[in-house]
Amino acid sequence: MTGRGPFFFPDSITLIVLSSEGGHSELKLERLLQMVFGAMVLLVGLEELTNIRNIERLKKELRASYHLIDSFLGNSELIGDLTQCVDCVIPPEGSPLQEALSNFAKATRTAFVSLVVSGRVLAATEGWWRLGTPEAVLLPWLLGSLPPQTARDYPVYLPHGSPTVPHRLLTLMLLPGLELCLLCGPQPLLSQLDPQLLESWWQPLLEPLRASVLLGPGALPAGFPLHEDILGLLLLHLELRRCLFTVEPSGDKEPSLVQRRRLLRSFYSLVTSTHFPPEPGLPEKVEDTAQKAQVPRACYLVSGPEEPGTGWRLVALQVGPRRLLLLLSPQSPTHGLRSLATHTLQALTPLF
Repeated sequence: MTGRGPFFFPDSITLIVLSSEGGHSELKLERLLQMVFGAMVLLVGLEELTNIRNIERLKKELRASYHLIDSFLGNSELIGDLTQCVDCVIPPEGSPLQEALSNFAKATRTAFVSLVVSGRVLAATEGWWRLGTPEAVLLPWLLGSLPPQTARDYPVYLPHGSPTVPHRLLTLMLLPGLELCLLCGPQPLLSQLDPQLLESWWQPLLEPLRASVLLGPGALPAGFPLHEDILGLLLLHLELRRCLFTVEPSGDKEPSLVQRRRLLRSFYSLVTSTHFPPEPGLPEKVEDTAQKAQVPRACYLVSGPEEPGTGWRLVALQVGPRRLLLLLSPQSPTHGLRSLATHTLQALTPLF
């Protein structure tokens, strides 16, 4: 069993995490604790957590965060909890959706609007993208963890931007699995967003919206060219704080999708902790600064025996603000991993 903690948050809030899985790195556990605390602030508010007047009332209020916290502990299809980047999905027709979303935001006088597919951001206004960490990750994750509803008016706090004053998170289901989200103050009222208004905005884009829902865990547009050896990928833009994560390519091959996610998550923790420089916004250690000149642009790992035709290949490549991690089949030759990763990153770069 491995553990991390106690982890002290403001005003002596202490969280402790224990794991029965020996493979959990310190990075994984620390970021899990940060997400748990962020979830508590998101749904209860910092004031209630730091100025406890009634412990029984606090316990009752914290129940609202249990389902979200449980989703961090399960085998999620998302990875923003670990990368601290927003999980995204690339729409098949990006420009029309983005234009419609921006115009809708202006019409409703709301700066923070997004389209979310199963916890992944499909499109968003500039205001939404400027949300800080961790709320930028937590808000779509929250929607992915809640039971489906046609509409919601949900009070939320922003752990970074507004931890003591609540905002309203309005959500409207456009299609099963696709929600329109507005982060706002007292206006607009949920009743003002009637079905006729929504239909006038989104009915003309029904086909692209349906196509976007079908992407789901695939994250990439249908038919996007990927090498046949690729079994999973994680693309991060460290300055924009966005990521694409999928283990859907060649889904009929081994390993299972669950194992693919575990392999990529573990590899991300390894390369982030030991091979690449700290991500923007994260504190540097003294030894990190001293070793910057020696930081590699690429590294790889063979999971299992390093023999021809055996062992899953994992390769990481960083170019500027983009970092790409690939999970590859055992048939992929190790001497070609960097070239394959370079070509894949070049193909993915226009996406963000």
